[in-house]
Amino acid sequence: MQIQLLLSQKEQTQQLTKGVHSLNEKMQLMMEQLILEKQDRFGRSSEKMDDRYQIRFMEVDGKIVFFNEAEAVCDLEAAEPDDLETKPSKSKKQAGKKDKDISRLTIHVIPHYITEEELIAEFGENGWKQLPDVISRQYRFVSAKVEVSEHHIGVYSSKTDGHMIKAPHPRPLLHGSLVSVSLGAAIMNGKYVNAVPLYQLEQEFTRYGLAVNRQCMANWMIRLGEEYLAILYDYLHQPLYSYHVIQADETPVLVNKDGQPAGSKSYMWYYCPGYMYPDRRIILYEYQRTRNASHPRTFLKNYSGICVTDGYQVYHTVEKELEDLSIAGGLGTRPQTI
Repeated sequence: MQIQLLLSQKEQTQQLTKGVHSLNEKMQLMMEQLILEKQDRFGRSSEKMDDRYQIRFMEVDGKIVFFNEAEAVCDLEAAEPDDLETKPSKSKKQAGKKDKDISRLTIHVIPHYITEEELIAEFGENGWKQLPDVISRQYRFVSAKVEVSEHHIGVYSSKTDGHMIKAPHPRPLLHGSLVSVSLGAAIMNGKYVNAVPLYQLEQEFTRYGLAVNRQCMANWMIRLGEEYLAILYDYLHQPLYSYHVIQADETPVLVNKDGQPAGSKSYMWYYCPGYMYPDRRIILYEYQRTRNASHPRTFLKNYSGICVTDGYQVYHTVEKELEDLSIAGGLGTRPQTI
């Protein structure tokens, strides 16, 4: 009788837990819908949202976007712009208003010397010798600026058979694109390190005289990720596998433009070393549409050691299939997500 009572209580507890999770998910969706309706009601149609909501999601053209703003905004079929320079305004200048010239702020060395006449007055004719300069340094903050690197590549043609050659020159960061290493790094740093939305980066670059819209930046982020960062991501698997203890978990995310209905739940899986390895923190994120065992099975197939998880059953399923993998429960906290 007591056993049946305990089983009944356990079943009720499980049902209550599932109910709480379901209510939390519904509450989150209702909050998102409420915020979106509030924005529509008061005329806020851009992705710009109240700061307290920026951490989790934002709105792009009337749709909620979470971590994947670049994927939601990009259009890889769109043509690259011919130039990125802002066009001067045609409005007339206000009378008496001086033009602001900031080009003189690029001076780095400021000389301070005494004239020969002053030295003669002080020491007499040929009565001095110049010693090494005393260097006085102050560290200044120089505002960011945009410059154009224009490569003039020599082209040569034979007078006899007409064949041509070009002078050696660096290949562009992305084929057919105006983006440079420094510009791409600035956008990545702003978007993914400082969590600045692309629309704000677009406004900031406009102030610097650079007319680059958020769709163009989104395209660059996708292409740079695929052509460059994917290599680094694959490489980091090996040092992660070298740790005897790692952690794994998955968290639900909502994305747009993923080939699924709007608002569909997907998952961000992450893998990182255990907390006993604080010096070299490697956190690898893996976006997947589902939460099934095939994802950790693929990721952990070459790992030999202990993987600490939250007890989700799929990890134990994978453990039975992989001889060198041991699953341990008790994962209580997660590393900071993007």
